[in-house]
Amino acid sequence: MNSIDGGAHDDLNAFQLLSEVADEQPISQRELARRLGIALGLVNSYIKNFVAKGFIRVKNYPRNRYAYLLTPQGMAEKARLAYQHIHYFSNLYMVTRQDYLRLFRELAERGIFRVVFCGVDEVAEIAWLSLHEAGLELADVMDDSRSGELFMGREVVTLAHGLLAGNHRIVITSLKRAEQLRHRLRDLGVGDDAILHPGSPVLPISDSGQ
Repeated sequence: MNSIDGGAHDDLNAFQLLSEVADEQPISQRELARRLGIALGLVNSYIKNFVAKGFIRVKNYPRNRYAYLLTPQGMAEKARLAYQHIHYFSNLYMVTRQDYLRLFRELAERGIFRVVFCGVDEVAEIAWLSLHEAGLELADVMDDSRSGELFMGREVVTLAHGLLAGNHRIVITSLKRAEQLRHRLRDLGVGDDAILHPGSPVLPISDSGQ
């Protein structure tokens, strides 16, 4: 897959974090990490950086929860990042849409018409559009951090649960957590030949059930 540079990822994470705390409701850093799909330590680093720059003030609540109050400087930074986010998503959409479309068309040419999505975020939504354009079917959607939620009308399941359904080709559909998801699948016994992402070779696997 063509990559979006690391600076864009940092700006997107910063924008999403500022958006999450904008309502000034008490929230733990662990919950912020879960919502954003990033490491707890990274959330802590962002918060410290925002406080040092004067973007937010921290109000303590019991049980290790805090309200992060946006300062006028923080509101201005959020607006600036929102503008950049629009451009980031436009680039992400155009590049990712074509990358996934090429992958799904190659699968169709090889007679593979059912795949599983692994990872739910804005990239998964783009991949879903490409999937339908290529005429493939979505067999399941897996994401440990989003299980129980709905994705395009289908319930998201944990990776362990999704793997019980059969030996489908699994397509990584998160840009931010691609490596994390790949390692998790390997830990669950999935071979590299069954884990796909744009740019990866489509290799034959045994008993694929396709």
